[in-house]
Amino acid sequence: MTERIVVGMSGGVDSSVAAALLVEQGYDVVGITMRVEPRLAMAEPVKRFGNCCGTEAVEDARAVARALGIRYYLLSMEEEFNQKVIGSFIDEYAAGRTPVPCVSCNSNLKFGSLLGRARAWDAVAVATGHYARVERDPTTGRYLLLRAKDARKDQTDFLWPLTQAQLGAARFPVGELTKDEVREHARRLGLVTADKPESQDICFVPDDDYRGFLRRRAPEVFRPGAIVDQRGRVLGTHGGIAAYTVGQKRGLGLATGRPLYVVDLDPERNTVSVGEAPDLERDWLVATAAAEGAAARRGEDSAQPSTRRGDGSRARRGPGGGHLRRAAAGREPGPIGGLLQRRRRGGRRGDRAAGLALSARATRQARYGRLTLSAVA
Repeated sequence: MTERIVVGMSGGVDSSVAAALLVEQGYDVVGITMRVEPRLAMAEPVKRFGNCCGTEAVEDARAVARALGIRYYLLSMEEEFNQKVIGSFIDEYAAGRTPVPCVSCNSNLKFGSLLGRARAWDAVAVATGHYARVERDPTTGRYLLLRAKDARKDQTDFLWPLTQAQLGAARFPVGELTKDEVREHARRLGLVTADKPESQDICFVPDDDYRGFLRRRAPEVFRPGAIVDQRGRVLGTHGGIAAYTVGQKRGLGLATGRPLYVVDLDPERNTVSVGEAPDLERDWLVATAAAEGAAARRGEDSAQPSTRRGDGSRARRGPGGGHLRRAAAGREPGPIGGLLQRRRRGGRRGDRAAGLALSARATRQARYGRLTLSAVA
């Protein structure tokens, strides 16, 4: 019996070619586009929602499905998207963290809700147009998330939280191709998405104004408070910590005569802490989400996140998290939607704080600067 695979079609060239490749390999392919935009919205669909889930995306995905001769459905997932992606996005900013909503969408919707529906439709897997690869370790039997052939387009950073069950049911057909090869394949097939521009924005913030989005959806997260230096002295006021991110330099509204950066955001005290570039530097990080996954497999207490210091030694959070307070000026750094806040010691000074995206790679390690962290997600 021919195996069935559900393909998440975003209306872009990558998911179009992913579907085409599976058809060519003989699978029973079903195309699905997740409707995540509100049914009652403003008049301009491209502006109210981005290219990956707006009206134009649906039309393009349907045209590709017709050209490939596969069944195609539009799946309403507005409520789930609102709760699991947008809700999480708002909560993270309110907690003083900078989220990456695509990570939540991939783990909770595409390989969460959609995968559950796909299994109910007797499908063996869900495929997307992500640039990534999955292989099974012949010794351990575990699925490994590997970087794509095209290193420039590698998207494992957005897939690192996928569980073993999710990886086992994930297919990434374009992971073995370069972007140029994907476009050329689409041109050979005459697909309408062959030369469609890439979408770089957050789909529900297409104007790139996340602060405006938050003010419309959750104005309560914008509570005025104090901007303080590393000694606790008040330098000015802010309009809400959700408008800031660690490492930010511009838009602080401070006239100090020297460049200052956001070093810490404290939602409990409602303060924005600023300092000079060296105050951003860290030589270790805390990988909470990854540590929870490892602890569950070992039967350990997942409430004690494991860390590695710059010298490679392992540290464990003690009562009260003392070493966390020293490193983050009173606040424990937590998971940031797939990014782990830290600053490479001696690294280049820039406007944004350095981050490390955990990806379960073939080596099972993620390396950044002087720090080595075992990837256990």
